[in-house]
Amino acid sequence: MTTAATLAAAGLNLNAKNVQRNLSPAALVEVALSKGEGELAANGALVVSTGDRTGRSPSDKRLEDTPEIHDNIWWGKVNKPMSSEHFDEIEKLALARLSKSDELFVFDGFVGADPKYRLGITTVTEHAWHALFVQTLFIRPSAEDHASFQADWTILNCGRHKLTPEEQQKLGIESPICIAQSLTRKLVVIFGTEYSGEMKKSIFYAMNYDMPDVNVFPMHCSANVDKKDPNNVALFFGLSGTGKTTLSADTQRALIGDDEHGWSDEGIFNFEGGCYAKCIKLTRETEPQIWDAIRFGSVLENTVVDPQTRVPDYDDGTITENTRVTYPVEYIPGAQIPSVGTHPRNVIFLTADAFGVMPPVARLTPEQAMYYFINGYTSKLAGTEAGVTEPVPNFSPCFGGPFLPRTPMSYAKQLAERIEKHGANVWLLNTGWSGGPAGVGSRFSLKYTRAMVTAILDGSLANAEFVTDPVFGLHIPTAVPNVPAEVLNPRDTWQDKNAYDEKAKDLAARFRDNEKNYEIAEDVRNAGPIG
Repeated sequence: MTTAATLAAAGLNLNAKNVQRNLSPAALVEVALSKGEGELAANGALVVSTGDRTGRSPSDKRLEDTPEIHDNIWWGKVNKPMSSEHFDEIEKLALARLSKSDELFVFDGFVGADPKYRLGITTVTEHAWHALFVQTLFIRPSAEDHASFQADWTILNCGRHKLTPEEQQKLGIESPICIAQSLTRKLVVIFGTEYSGEMKKSIFYAMNYDMPDVNVFPMHCSANVDKKDPNNVALFFGLSGTGKTTLSADTQRALIGDDEHGWSDEGIFNFEGGCYAKCIKLTRETEPQIWDAIRFGSVLENTVVDPQTRVPDYDDGTITENTRVTYPVEYIPGAQIPSVGTHPRNVIFLTADAFGVMPPVARLTPEQAMYYFINGYTSKLAGTEAGVTEPVPNFSPCFGGPFLPRTPMSYAKQLAERIEKHGANVWLLNTGWSGGPAGVGSRFSLKYTRAMVTAILDGSLANAEFVTDPVFGLHIPTAVPNVPAEVLNPRDTWQDKNAYDEKAKDLAARFRDNEKNYEIAEDVRNAGPIG
């Protein structure tokens, strides 16, 4: 691991006078304002810009290829190798730049709400607001923790520096942006992008590699628990923009976490200490808990603010559709602290279907659960990645393909084992389009989606009558309390039934084509589309 002593030996002294270490949120806000890094909104949040990158840059991610980890990695489009020699070079570049900076900001924190599995994270940044971001997002240590703190992972963030052509040549790349990670050195180096989500997802990537070695299943999901029944825990799997944060923020349930969790032999636990929510189209009426969580100590990214009133305009996507806010999980009223729970009773797969042909809710058999988890169908939504400006169909294994260092099947098997052992019900919930594809139909009503989630979590939907979809083989309920029956079967919402049939067959064929990328047991393969 990259310890403070190692960094000092390499010329980066984290105890130097120009290093601001573990400042309070108020102090970081004050420094950020004084340095012109952001401005305060009327609600007290610090409003910042992430520059020309307003989403992740997955094509610029590199993983150091070493003998210790080589055979465990799912090499390919997601995991692109970087030689140890080139990683040496980017580490040297980062240390040289940071050691010459006028002022650095360091935060020491944890990931893993269960102390048995938590990892120490030291983040070194040039921006005060980046330090506030990680302090908000990761788990903040107590005074006692600080006294004995040791870093398992280190992030060196040089994001405001674009790599020169000469530096790119040294690294064997052809981009001014590089997010380099080493699973053996336990080190992340960032150049060329100020998008803070790169720090968050690099550590999630680390947990996805480290946790299976201690028999913990890492999951890209949100989680909550009934305030009156601590055994009624629910998981919400899904990619960015599918509703993990929105649906897990429920006034009747305690939020455990909104994005990343582990499932151990004892139950589930949040990896993080904060939430990172999308803000586009946010209203107090539809998402009151998130709305009220945006206050002093939170960070608003790339959000347009009225220059006179300082009020954020959440409907304005001029800068990006991927407007974001990060805030401590305890900003959600009644959040579960510490962020741990029992084994889940319900597991929900979220998809935002841009084709408009998936049912809004369906119950899955164990084999279907495996099939839809492995395929991980959703739509990439505008702004979540550089270059994505409109929804497009997307398959992402395990609902988190960009963050998987190991093979998708290895994670799918972990899920299957836990579902079987603990008897969880599994559901598919479509938060995408109804009445037609994106551009023709409309996004499914959040009011109805919440009603379906309520019926799942109170146990009533498990006892409903179901019909089988003729194309996908999914089990669709014939009635859900407070939801019009005519919206439950997607074909009924289309005016042109023939157009629906063609679009449904198109998506089914895409599933069948995508499944060829994975080794799937015959019974699981047979649980896929049948039309």
